[in-house]
Amino acid sequence: MNGSTHDTVEIEIPPRPDYVSLVRVVVAAAAELEPSLEAPRVDDLRVAVSEATTNAIQAHIRSGCTRPVQVSCQRSGRRVSVVVRDEGPGFDADALLETSPAESPVRLGRESGMGISIIRALADEFHIRSSPRGTEACLILDSP
Repeated sequence: MNGSTHDTVEIEIPPRPDYVSLVRVVVAAAAELEPSLEAPRVDDLRVAVSEATTNAIQAHIRSGCTRPVQVSCQRSGRRVSVVVRDEGPGFDADALLETSPAESPVRLGRESGMGISIIRALADEFHIRSSPRGTEACLILDSP
């Protein structure tokens, strides 16, 4: 890989939690092919991708969707972009902006619902597009 090449790795997984670790390994391996991300940033990528993939799998499980969750990882120069797509019922992405901060006492007492906050803290950019046909979460990490 070099700065002018856009290399993409794609994987489709069954909507089962035991596949999250596979996605984490594949995305980290793709990000490390040309080491421009430092090891701590690859670790951030692993965590962020795990959270996004877990959210997608949960959306499929809640809606009864058995189609695969799609994950795409693209390397372009010093940037790694990951897109996680599900075919769940979608949600109001704008409502996420109204949630309490991750460190607030209300949120700290919960064991779930922190994934989006974790992704936002770890990724340089994070975007969500959601509709009744599914959700697409895009996270981007840049190397310094």
